[in-house]
Amino acid sequence: MTQAPPAASAPLRRALAEARSPRVPRTVPYVPERALPWGGPGLPLDGPGGAVDLDRALRLSLAAPREEGGRLRPVPSAGALHPVRAHLLVGPGCSLPPGRYAYDPRTHRAHPRGPAPADAPPGTVAVLTVVASRTVAHYGHRAWPLLLLDAGHAAAALALAAAPGGMRVSLDADGTELAAAAGLPRAAEWEACRPGGEPELPLVALWLPPAQTPPCERDPLAAWSAHPRPRTAAPPTPEAGAVPAGELGSVQSLLDHLTRASRPTWHPAHRPAPVTDDTLRTRRSADPADLTPPPAPGLLAQVLTTAHTARPDGPAWVAAVGGDTPGLRTPTGPLASGDARPTLARWAAGQRWIGTAGAVLVAHGCPADAPPALVRRSHLAAGYAAGAAQAHATALGLRSRPIGSWQQADLGAALGDAPGQDWIIHGLALAAPPAPPYRRTQRPTPPTPSGKEERP
Repeated sequence: MTQAPPAASAPLRRALAEARSPRVPRTVPYVPERALPWGGPGLPLDGPGGAVDLDRALRLSLAAPREEGGRLRPVPSAGALHPVRAHLLVGPGCSLPPGRYAYDPRTHRAHPRGPAPADAPPGTVAVLTVVASRTVAHYGHRAWPLLLLDAGHAAAALALAAAPGGMRVSLDADGTELAAAAGLPRAAEWEACRPGGEPELPLVALWLPPAQTPPCERDPLAAWSAHPRPRTAAPPTPEAGAVPAGELGSVQSLLDHLTRASRPTWHPAHRPAPVTDDTLRTRRSADPADLTPPPAPGLLAQVLTTAHTARPDGPAWVAAVGGDTPGLRTPTGPLASGDARPTLARWAAGQRWIGTAGAVLVAHGCPADAPPALVRRSHLAAGYAAGAAQAHATALGLRSRPIGSWQQADLGAALGDAPGQDWIIHGLALAAPPAPPYRRTQRPTPPTPSGKEERP
């Protein structure tokens, strides 16, 4: 007999309603990024003889580009705050020796955190965590959905980089198992285990097996979660900052609650055919001022299909377009007529530029009373799909920009369906490639009757 999924709790319904409400967050001054708290010398990732090339996979996904001084990263993040961290659980066949590691994206190095279990699966399991304080400081009660979307984008970046090697992704692994596998305390235990440190909340697992590895009947996390947690010295006490402790604690508790699950499911990662390593190196979010020209219908259809199919367990996607035949389009045909972009602009924190964007893709679903598993999966999968779609758009020459925060965006009610059942979760604005630079050509001088050119 199949057990019914747990219903949404009252605190979760309130948190979801608050995040979708027009109430403006109370923000605090910018909180600077803290250094990676895991000490010890970092190891290079380009060791010889590894079937799983961690150096390439992480350099194409999570590493801070050296040419930009480490300030920017290719993975989109709300407010450019980059709350996602990666813990690498390295087994046999990798460019790092087996063991637990914390990855530093600024130095592109792995910090050892303990040995590997004897029965570690081949390849590397990456556990993605989030640290919430900076996002909460900037976005307040709207922060927790953005943290899930950010984790989904980071997962897509790593999956696209490693997809040719057979990457598998789980967006529904239990938080307790993820924390144990990564050798991290649960959120409630963090202060006792690592005084002064900020909790890292695990959300996503990715498995990078060696090529041609058959599907594993055993959960790749199992050996790691059964392995003892390493004993680590307490990090220096961070500056307290001005983040409201109550609001931060609520977000941390909510994310911890959302990750209570059972046996994880693993789905293979696919890279859209036009996406190359160079695409992953060069993708960037465009300036809103550059997102006005509409993309060609055929290219728009390709990117919309990628967003719709990136995750079999994710929300549906539609495209809002203007022009002579404005409306909402699904991968299979029209959904509604009329220009929805001005309404989307009001719903997306009043960002007026969205009203004139070339096209806007939106993920929708996640009812107001959705259970925890659906809330978590919808947001992680929406971020993942947007990341895959943005990479595909880049490969096609299109410009793009993710849109994360949505208020009162009840798409179902706007289309005449029951209210509260079909909300916008995430968005991606698209525009045509830049126009080629205008070049003035010199007209040839007509010949004179004598056959000689006239000269000025």
